[in-house]
Amino acid sequence: MSVRILIADDHGVVRGGLRLLLERQEGLEVVGEAADGAQALRMLLELRPDIAVLDVSMPLLTGLQVTREIKAQAPEISVVILSMFDDERYVFEALKAGASGYVLKQEAGRDVVEAVRAVERGEPFLTNAATESLVREWMSDEATGPSEPLTLREQEVLKLIAEAHTNREIGEVLGLSEKTIESHRGNILRKLGMRDRVELVRYAIRRGLIEP
Repeated sequence: MSVRILIADDHGVVRGGLRLLLERQEGLEVVGEAADGAQALRMLLELRPDIAVLDVSMPLLTGLQVTREIKAQAPEISVVILSMFDDERYVFEALKAGASGYVLKQEAGRDVVEAVRAVERGEPFLTNAATESLVREWMSDEATGPSEPLTLREQEVLKLIAEAHTNREIGEVLGLSEKTIESHRGNILRKLGMRDRVELVRYAIRRGLIEP
């Protein structure tokens, strides 16, 4: 029986390359592709693949936000995160979200199949040994690792603000009222000590919520 995989990345060339790479392997089947986080979440809940390979930086919802939602709604789906960021902070966040694998995009051609195979066996996969030692330390004490002043919902709102969506559009994506979004916006600015969207965009880029 094949391992069913869904790929989500906002670059079509990346999705196509990953599909070719994975489908060349015996017993692996790509059942769907998504171009943004919201589409990925919908398709994951509809198709229920065994493994999701998610880009960490996508429009509407990040790979980490999708991972949190999937682990809440369909915990049987395993997640491998693809990332440009070779930084333990992003690995910590991926693990907290519920991901089982973390692969650097520049090494995906070498590592993504190995990551999928490891996750299929129920084993975690991380790209480099240095990160693995940091992660082992974190897993032994979850109090370590970076802190995040914003709630998960505020991070979702922040990402969409930084992508220049209006309050109405953000409300439609998240299923919330414009008044609630405005309240979240005010709380975000207050917590971060910022004044306008420009500062929020810079913060979102630093946190890996959007690409520069």
